[in-house]
Amino acid sequence: MPDFAVILPAAGSSSRFGSPLNKLLHPLRDRPVMAWTLSRFASRDDVREIVVACNDLAAVSACVELLEAGVRKKVRACAGGTCRSDSVRLGVLAASEEIEWIAVHDAARPLVSQGLIDRTFAGAIKYGAAAAALPAHLTIKQAMGPLPAKVQRTLPRQQLWAMQTPQAMRRRDLLEAYGACPIPLAEVTDDVQLLELAGKEVWLVDGEEKNLKITTTQDLQIALMLMES
Repeated sequence: MPDFAVILPAAGSSSRFGSPLNKLLHPLRDRPVMAWTLSRFASRDDVREIVVACNDLAAVSACVELLEAGVRKKVRACAGGTCRSDSVRLGVLAASEEIEWIAVHDAARPLVSQGLIDRTFAGAIKYGAAAAALPAHLTIKQAMGPLPAKVQRTLPRQQLWAMQTPQAMRRRDLLEAYGACPIPLAEVTDDVQLLELAGKEVWLVDGEEKNLKITTTQDLQIALMLMES
C-alpha cells in the first residue's frame, strides 16, 4: 500500500451546531471530536502525514497531544481557506509533494472505521479516485426551492448516493482539477466533484451508517450512543 497524506478541513464556523463551542472541540466521551478523528488515521502505517487546515492552531496542538507520542509527528496544521474546498486546496499544497496519494476526510466524522478507510484507499489505488457513499433511502423530489414549490420530477432513487468521506485521489489529479475548476470553489460540495468537473473518473465504495458527520448537538449524542454500543 502506498503512502497517503490525509487532509482534514477544519476551518468552518460550526454555525449549525447550536453551541458556543466549536463542534470539533466539543468533548466526545473523554476527548474532543477532532482528537478522535486524528486518531483514526494517525495510527495507520499507510498514512504518512495528516494536514489540518484550520483557524485555531492551538486547538489542533492540544488535540495532537492526546495522540500516542509515536504518531504525533505525523500531524501538521496550516491556515484554512475561505470555504471548505479552499481549505482542502491549502491542505494539499501544505502536504509533502513526494506523497502521490491524497485522502480528504471531514474532521467532524470521528467514527470512521479502519475498514472504511481500507476500502477507500484501495478503491483509489485501483481506479484512480474513490469516495465513500451510502444508497439514498429517501424518495428525492426535484423542485425549485424555497418551499412551497412545485415538484418538477422524482429522481430514480436506485441511482442516487449520499456522499461521505474519506475521499481519495492522486495529488496531481486533484491539483489539476483545482486549476481547471469552472465554478467558484464555494459551490463545490465535495472533493471528488472537482475531479468530475475535470472529466476524471470517480468510483464509489461502500460507506457506513455509523460514519456520521457531526453537524448539530443531536448528532453528538448519536455519536456517543454509537461509541457506547
